[in-house]
Amino acid sequence: MVFWSPRFILGEAVINMTDIKERDQHFATLKSKYQVSDDSSSSSHLYKVLKQLESGKALSESDINFLKKRKLTNILAVDKDAASLIIDPKKHFASLKSKYGVSDYQDKSPSNPLYAILQKLDKGKRLEPLDVAWLEEHHIRNSWGEGKLFSGKILMAYHSLEAIFYEQQYKRTGNKWNLPNGSSHWRGAKQPERALTLTENLNFDTIKENKLKSALLTTRGGAFRDLHDLAQAEQCARKAIKYQPSSHYPYTLMGALCYERREYYEGDHWFSEAIKRGASPRDQDAEIKRVIKNADKDKRREVAEHLLKKDPVQYKWAKKYIVDKHS
Repeated sequence: MVFWSPRFILGEAVINMTDIKERDQHFATLKSKYQVSDDSSSSSHLYKVLKQLESGKALSESDINFLKKRKLTNILAVDKDAASLIIDPKKHFASLKSKYGVSDYQDKSPSNPLYAILQKLDKGKRLEPLDVAWLEEHHIRNSWGEGKLFSGKILMAYHSLEAIFYEQQYKRTGNKWNLPNGSSHWRGAKQPERALTLTENLNFDTIKENKLKSALLTTRGGAFRDLHDLAQAEQCARKAIKYQPSSHYPYTLMGALCYERREYYEGDHWFSEAIKRGASPRDQDAEIKRVIKNADKDKRREVAEHLLKKDPVQYKWAKKYIVDKHS
């Protein structure tokens, strides 16, 4: 037989009382937000419904009827997303898929994780690592083939929210490592001007870490490359290398800049130096594919011919860019 000591039971009671107090405070906050006048405690069903609304998840039919009976539909005027959830979550899901360019995604059920993810993005909430992993694992299948779900407007919205987060973190803490992180995400959001704004007017004499200086210069160089200012991009890359010769990132940037300028053998040299310092061949391929994507037909063919001559097995993906000159 097990006997519980009074001391243990008292400790458990204190913990429970703390939990109840926290729930009551949270309930009061939600009632204030949704403009609900109600004297019930956090043990009531209303608290569960308001938490459901706050999480962005669809309400069940019984929850909707509960709100109607309690004449609490005034929350629709407070939260438009809540209104969509109550009116028709399937239509809301379809609307969000259209807004973020993924209407071809076949699953229409509001219980699909994509619905919750799109609601977060639409409310300006950062995604959790599990959300990102789910997006990376799933694809859109249509008559044209298969495409990444974590791309296009979804990817840009993700990068924008991350960039804003790191900007706010820098303002809050003063930690300069938030600057290259934020700048990199602004580049991912296709806003290189904001990436440059975030990292300009820095006094490098006050920055002690050479690693940080190199990271700042590399991300600035990448932003200049996005804006087709290759001269400024190269200056940043070379300075970054001086500050941290062991980092592969500025070498990868130099390789990409050389390919932009049609200096392919020079670019291969820089990419090779990057790999020696820990870069992945996939990083190199990604940079070269980006050059090809933004190039005209003649340059695409030119790059593809160089790659296939260099290694026809590794660069077999480049064959599709070899087009008959007379076509």
